[in-house]
Amino acid sequence: MSDLPIVPLAAWAIITGLDLASILQGLLNRPLVAGAVAGGILGDPQSGLVVGAALELFALDVLPVGSSRYPDYGAATVAAVVYAVGSGQPWAMALGPAVLLGLVLGQLGGLAIVVHRRVNARALARWAEALDRGDPGVAARLHLIGLGSDASRCAVLAAAGLGASLLLLRFLRVDAATGEALTIVALAGGFVALVGGAMRRAGTPRRMIWVGGGMALGLLSLWLR
Repeated sequence: MSDLPIVPLAAWAIITGLDLASILQGLLNRPLVAGAVAGGILGDPQSGLVVGAALELFALDVLPVGSSRYPDYGAATVAAVVYAVGSGQPWAMALGPAVLLGLVLGQLGGLAIVVHRRVNARALARWAEALDRGDPGVAARLHLIGLGSDASRCAVLAAAGLGASLLLLRFLRVDAATGEALTIVALAGGFVALVGGAMRRAGTPRRMIWVGGGMALGLLSLWLR
């Protein structure tokens, strides 16, 4: 991976992070989209889609609303795709380690969001009086501080993710049996997260029954094929 396109990958990782809440919110942060574009940058969109789809199973339950805590899978997915493509292994062996890397980095991204919010809170407290007076200059300054803080957060996550993936590619050697086992574990965990999130958001027992029935019919149709 000596010819790795670092600048386009880092730029895309930063864009996906900013898309989570600060700008656009055009679903660019979703692992499926982030992974597909990262794979395209690396010349392997299929691997990007596979890794993104696997991480999407975990991310479907993430709603960036209010002060809730949630992982940030943007830069994490980009890093996971870099590892999967760079390993040169079939997806059945590379997917598991790549997804586990993405999950760890996603949680670190969530912790970085907490730090970003604290920066915003301190800035807001500092200029609270001027903001109460309706000073438009202060409001604009606070928006710029928030955007700058989030951009810095995303840049750090992009650098950390790409660095982690390159280190793993250089020093980690996963044999076929271990890679396939990790892939099975990752996919099983993803489907558990998917089902758990769907049931939790269903709310009432009646809706849970409908959701469970729909999943059962879907699994049956896959089995009959």
